[in-house]
Amino acid sequence: MLNFKRLAFFICLFAFCQTAFSQRGFSHEVGIVAGPVQFRSDYGVSENDPTNFGNSGYGIGFVHYLNFSYKRNYNYIHPNTYFDEHFKIRNEISFNKSKLNHFGRWVDASKTSEDAKRLRGQEGEANNLDLGTELEFFPLEIHDFEAFGHKFAPFVSLGVHYTLYSPKVSTSYANADPTAIGDVTNASNFYSGWNPGSVNASPGSTWSLVSSAGVRYKLTRLSDIMLNLRWQYYFDDWVDGLNHQLPSNKNNDWLLWLNVGYIYYLD
Repeated sequence: MLNFKRLAFFICLFAFCQTAFSQRGFSHEVGIVAGPVQFRSDYGVSENDPTNFGNSGYGIGFVHYLNFSYKRNYNYIHPNTYFDEHFKIRNEISFNKSKLNHFGRWVDASKTSEDAKRLRGQEGEANNLDLGTELEFFPLEIHDFEAFGHKFAPFVSLGVHYTLYSPKVSTSYANADPTAIGDVTNASNFYSGWNPGSVNASPGSTWSLVSSAGVRYKLTRLSDIMLNLRWQYYFDDWVDGLNHQLPSNKNNDWLLWLNVGYIYYLD
């Protein structure tokens, strides 16, 4: 089941941080982001292009920024600090979904073993709801960007997200036992080298580390467009519903998300 206690704790921590930063004075930005996702999981073969591009999907999110520079751009009595001019706080709620299959040499059409058929018959789906905060660093001054001093504003970010995951698993393997066909709780439907229990589509929750690099382009005084490439590493290996114990399973699940966004300055 989803860990609502942890979610409640994260929301309280988020509210506390917002209150603490409110003492500095800030303005707000809101926006929407969307784009393709590559989900790197236990499906397929590591560092394999058909796996990387085949196990893909989409992500969409709503973002909110705390801007410490914009509201005080013309306050010459109390000029902005280095933090005000180079950092923003990004808060986000987002959702990503990816279809998962096995690719690579083990499922090649030339492979006719029962294990190859088991792998070809297995399908998965990753469904993740994220709530999190990131600290964004802009090497160029935010004030100058807002005043059209430069049209582009590159940035990098680092943060933590809380993820509610709800994977799906199915199998079309033609099991010799007709009562086992389609049963994802029956280990005989999956690769024989995996330990029983390696497939588990139960929902759950975990923390994840998020880092990204991107750039903003100034459209108008109150709006930007954004291009952002994100790397997200989960502190759990059950996000995709598969966690086998073979030596090839060296890392937890992670993803890459390339997204485009529209950002609007509220005040």
